[in-house]
Parts: sequence; C-alpha cells; structure tokens
Amino acid sequence: MRKRIALLGSTGSIGVNALKVISSLSDKFEIIALSADSNIKALSGQARNFGPKVLCVRDAALAGKLKAIVPSGIGILNGSSGLEEIVSRRDVDIVIFAISGSSCITPLLRAIKNRKRIALANKESLVSAGAIVMPLARKYNVPIIPVDSEHSAIFQCLGSEKRPFLNKMYLTATGGPLLDIPKSRFDKYSRKFILKHPKWKMGSKISVDSATMMNKGLEVIEARWLFDIEEDKIDVLVHPEAAVHSMIELIDGTVFAQISLPDMRIPIQYAITYPARLCTEVEFLDFSKIKNLSFRKPDLNKFPCLRLARESLKRSGTYPAVLNAADGEAVNSYLKGKINFSRIPAVIEKVLEHHKRSPNEPSIGDIMGAESWAREETLRLCR
Repeated sequence: MRKRIALLGSTGSIGVNALKVISSLSDKFEIIALSADSNIKALSGQARNFGPKVLCVRDAALAGKLKAIVPSGIGILNGSSGLEEIVSRRDVDIVIFAISGSSCITPLLRAIKNRKRIALANKESLVSAGAIVMPLARKYNVPIIPVDSEHSAIFQCLGSEKRPFLNKMYLTATGGPLLDIPKSRFDKYSRKFILKHPKWKMGSKISVDSATMMNKGLEVIEARWLFDIEEDKIDVLVHPEAAVHSMIELIDGTVFAQISLPDMRIPIQYAITYPARLCTEVEFLDFSKIKNLSFRKPDLNKFPCLRLARESLKRSGTYPAVLNAADGEAVNSYLKGKINFSRIPAVIEKVLEHHKRSPNEPSIGDIMGAESWAREETLRLCR
C-alpha cells in the first residue's frame, strides 16, 4: 500500500524537490494534499500533475482564485485552519513541512497530536518553540525526521546505538558568498550577488541568512532541540566544498560523517523512506574529482549573527523567538532596499537588547506575542 503524503509548502525549493522525489517513487507514495502561500499558478499546475484531494493557500481571496483554475473535485482550504485540517486527515500518513516561518508551529503541533509521521524542513518551529514541540513529539511517540541537509546528516550518523557515546556534533557551513570578502566591503555587493549561493539553490530569505551565517545559528538552536543536546556540544565548521554535510564525534575520538553531493533530494527521500533506503535518481559523488576537503572555524566578528543565535539559545525563554522574528523582518527590509546588508545583524542585536520580558517556560501565546513585538520593533529600527 502506498504511503499518503501531505506536502505543506509545495511551491518552494524544498517542496519542488520533494515532488521530484515522490514522482520518482510513485509506486510507494501518493500526494493527498498540497499547500502554498500565494503562488496559485504553480500550485494549480502541481494539482493537475499529482491529483491531490485538497489544496490550501494563505487566505480566502486566493482560495477563490485557485478554485477557478484547478480541476473540479479538489477541495480548497485556506489559512492556518486549513493546514490544521489537512494534517488531521485520516488519509494522511506523512506530513512534509516545507513552509517557512512560525506559521508552521500550530499545524505542526496538530500533526503531532494526530500521530502523523513528520518530515521537517522548517527551522523556525524548533527555533521558537522547540521546548514545546519536541516533548510533545516524545509524548505521542511521533518521529520527526529532519530534512535540512545538516540535521539529516547528524540524524543519519547518530543512530540510537551511538547516542550514549556522543561527545560533539559538527554542523558544516559553506560560508556563503561572502566567505572570503572583507567585512568592510559587504555593502558594496549587490543583492543579486548576495542571493547567489555558491552551492545550493534556495529561496531569497534563506540565501540572505546563509550570507550572514544566521542560517547556521538557527541550525544550532534547531539541533539543540531536535537531538536533545547541550549548546556547548554543537560546533560549527566552515566547509566550502559542501561535501561533508555534518559530523558527530564520539567519546573515544571516532568521527562519523555523512558525505554526498549537495542535492536536497537525498535528505528529502531519506526523511520519507526512513528507516529504509531506496535507489535514487540523484547523481553519485565521484571522490576522484574532489581535490580538497577543508575546514575552518567561523569568524564571529565577521559574521556576528552566529554569536547572536548562540546567545539567544543560552538566554532561552522567548529570546530565540525574538531572534527569529527580528531576523525575518531585517532580511525582508534588506531585500526591499530599506537597509544595507551590514545593518541586518546590528538591527537584530538591538532588538534582542530591547527584549526584557522572557518567561522561563513560555507558552505558544508567549512565543507568538514575543515574535509580534520583535517584528514591530525591527520595523521601527529599520525605518
């Protein structure tokens, strides 16, 4: 019997790659539901190709437009309530969370309570609410399989048999397009240059996060909750070749690494087939073509966002949520030309300094409130 999948965020880069994987394994998987924020043209095309039972978009106005261009018989939903309805369906076995932002949190919690298997490609849900999400997943015995290449690598290396002997995790980073450029010259480069990642093809927001290295800071926070490990046991290494996707070090000095070409179809496929491994259409790594594998420590003076992320994790409470929201608004302001690139970490740091109210064990309401405040404060500083 084929496994039935709900893919939330099907028109983004992760979603498009997930559909490629599912299409190549059509004898094992079928699409039940798809969702997108606002790209109804792409979503309608996917609906014609994959024949889902239901679609979901951001709001009712878009839902009305979508209904007019998709085949009849497909249900149309909208908003967070629509996503929650999808993840509660009895005919859904696996939910792939490829939507960005904290809007993922509520449907993720609902999916856990409905005991769906989860393939998670959303950082923000664990950055802002990891202390709520992961205990709930353990309570309901729900597997959360990471899709991010770095966390998938850790997940694949670790295994239950190695966990008692774990000493350290290493998350690798390419360093982005600014790795070898002096900090004093950052603002001289165009947005087009900043958005052109040297190894991965990604959306605008995550591409900017890669350039500031905030992406790696968010991944540190995500790893802390995903693998239930202390922050000081998570290291970041700059690895420009992007062949080693992350590593674990055991207490006897042994290191295990996951190595492959930088292709998101690999971790996506593993997340939906786990614990099985199936043949793939992805090109295999040719070691004879690798001239060098280099590693170095990140420069925190040059890329302060990584430091800010670690400090937020140590402060705990709602600080990671504030960091996440401030980063989102600061990056958006940069993309709109309202601030220079170098202002992004400065604005985020100022927002964190202004944040004074942080309960030790925040509720979802506390988190959402902190994020809302942080977005407003970031916008004020960006003006």
